[in-house]
Amino acid sequence: MARFGLLAAALLTAPLPALAVGADPLAANPADASVAPATQVDTAIVSLQGNGKGGGKGNAEPLTITIDAGIQFSLLALRGPVDGDALVDPVTGETKPGPNMVNLGGLSFQGKAVITGEPLRPIRIQLPTQVVLHSTDGTQARLTEFTTDLPGVALLDANGRLEFSFGAKIDSHNAVGGKFRGRIPIRVDYF
Repeated sequence: MARFGLLAAALLTAPLPALAVGADPLAANPADASVAPATQVDTAIVSLQGNGKGGGKGNAEPLTITIDAGIQFSLLALRGPVDGDALVDPVTGETKPGPNMVNLGGLSFQGKAVITGEPLRPIRIQLPTQVVLHSTDGTQARLTEFTTDLPGVALLDANGRLEFSFGAKIDSHNAVGGKFRGRIPIRVDYF
């Protein structure tokens, strides 16, 4: 008899403090943070990076990032006692299950963010290589393969804004289901 576990992921809603270039996130001063509060219940956690010095090109406006929506996977089921994975597309928001996972339907959408700063400046957005998600019963899943809908070099518009979407792949861990939550640190700085 095959085991049939459920797997779902959502992201938490508390913003992280701003990070200085090369700084330890735990040592950052929360009083210096300029993160806007979350706007939805399932909004991703994000850190921001802005040196406020224009990358050596004179003073520049500090970068800020606001998350409009966190990544939401639809309800997923494992096909058996082996690990599975699914991907949320950053453009369409569709959940695409891998071979050992079944999409049972439900709400699915990509993460959406807005960055503001110095108009017409190129910026670098760094997403993590892996984020470990946890469920209330102690089981884990991983987010990997983060992608965005941005071109190779992102540029703030004439108003100093850039909107983008992001997605990721979720991997079950030890073929255990659960409702998983976690934080995705996104680092942004002038290019």
